[in-house]
Amino acid sequence: MTKPTHRKTEIVAIASGLFREKGYSAVTMRDLANAMDIKAASLYNHIKSKQEILVLIVIEIAEEYTNTIRLIESSNDTAVEKIGNVIQLHIDITVKNPDALASLNNDWMHLPEKELQYFLQMRETYEDIFRSIVKKGIADGEIKNYNAEVIIFSILSTIRTLYLWYGKKKEFNAKVLKTNLNKILLDGII
Repeated sequence: MTKPTHRKTEIVAIASGLFREKGYSAVTMRDLANAMDIKAASLYNHIKSKQEILVLIVIEIAEEYTNTIRLIESSNDTAVEKIGNVIQLHIDITVKNPDALASLNNDWMHLPEKELQYFLQMRETYEDIFRSIVKKGIADGEIKNYNAEVIIFSILSTIRTLYLWYGKKKEFNAKVLKTNLNKILLDGII
């Protein structure tokens, strides 16, 4: 994927806020142009379509998650440390851009077919890697012998929807969130 220009980055940032506020389907290119205080024709000089914006938002974050979890998996850390690093990854991305996460979680199904398949493959890879980390932790006795799928569901459900809560708590200290959430989620399984 090519690196977006400064103007395209600005368009994507404003669009992700609008998508979160109104929903992807309800936002028009005219809404985006109005939010940027430019004419719709000018917007098309930088971006082809609303779907292109969605691709830029969703694929970039999905690649960041997938590439980072691969690095986490290949590290020499313990399974518990790896799970902690995955939790930190989600917190970092949430703090950085909760609006984009809303698109990732709510609008991915609107991706064009090629990008949709790519996204679904990345999501499956991500979950498989996380599953292998949890199962290894159980097998090595680092993690309590609970059902791995329940552990995976519990942790992923919390960290994937963190943007819903954090977006309302912008003044909340990210450092407190990192320390507390990591401890709360990990203490239940170790």
